[in-house]
Amino acid sequence: MQERLQKFIARAGVASRREAERFITDGRVAVNGCVVTKLGTKVNSTRDAIKVDGRLLRSFPEKLYIVLNKPVGYVSTLKDPQGRPVIVELLDRIPSRVYPVGRLDYDAEGLMLLTNDGELAHRLQHPRHGISRTYEVKIKDIPTDYELSPVRKGIKLEDGVTLPAKVTFLRRTMKNCWLRITLSEGRNRQVKRMFAAIGHPVMKLKRVKFGVVGLGNLTRGQYRHLTEDEVKELYDLVSL
Repeated sequence: MQERLQKFIARAGVASRREAERFITDGRVAVNGCVVTKLGTKVNSTRDAIKVDGRLLRSFPEKLYIVLNKPVGYVSTLKDPQGRPVIVELLDRIPSRVYPVGRLDYDAEGLMLLTNDGELAHRLQHPRHGISRTYEVKIKDIPTDYELSPVRKGIKLEDGVTLPAKVTFLRRTMKNCWLRITLSEGRNRQVKRMFAAIGHPVMKLKRVKFGVVGLGNLTRGQYRHLTEDEVKELYDLVSL
């Protein structure tokens, strides 16, 4: 059976589909000895010899699905040019390379999904599926409902108007407060930009839920494997 080359690479656990597309356009992928740079090239995994950086992709590794409680001070990528700690350093005893589904800022903490299932990762991050993301945030001062209204209804940022968000109060201090916010999109630094736009910048940020997966009682730096039911529920969210 034929399939797109980038999908095959993602399914093989080498990279996410987006990264696989970059591998192809950068000339790092060869099919039957010929470098392929055209996206959408069809391959047959049972007949074609497919190599990435000279390494032949023979079989698919066991699929891994992990939820990690990322601490502040870690970068949510596999490598960092500045030499800062990266989240994969927290994943001891993981037999296969896994890739983050989305990102959290260096100064943010909380739930991150990691997997070598490139197809699922691609679907979870695709805007058309609108996977929810829930955060607990400490913001400066205590906003009124009127001030929060643009966040709830959709607020204009430099990259367009956001989708409506659900915002509830968690607790208040003398000068600041904690809120819970749920988004159905995943723009870069979106939560911070939304609250900055209404004059209440974020002081602390923690993601507590992604789709159907919650952080639970994982401590900072701790991880666990998703259950079969959780994986099925994630696939149900992004079914075509």
